[in-house]
Amino acid sequence: MLEALVLASLATTTLPPTVPVAEDSIDVAYEQLTSAQSEAAIDHLEQQLERVPGEPAVLINLGSAYQRAGRYDEARDAFERAAASRVNYDLEMADGTWAASRTIAQAALRNLLPAMLASR
Repeated sequence: MLEALVLASLATTTLPPTVPVAEDSIDVAYEQLTSAQSEAAIDHLEQQLERVPGEPAVLINLGSAYQRAGRYDEARDAFERAAASRVNYDLEMADGTWAASRTIAQAALRNLLPAMLASR
């Protein structure tokens, strides 16, 4: 299902050792996203992105939150940044499956295009 693909990650994602953060996990606003609290998720994820710039799980979920809020250009930017990140690791998705962060971001970009076209 498309939505499960775009909601990458659990509430807390364990980061690979190449991602420099003060702790080994970050909150990716999973609860806000699954509760349809897009604006709260956006606020939270934008703050997380300041803490861990370029982090794919944050960017993917931020793109998802932007998409839900109808902010398609910002969603595209977040997904593109995640897809282009030098960091690429497996994330657990909402449906329990695992996929590489770049793969998730690229699929999210492909699935965003119809929503963008429909909104214009």
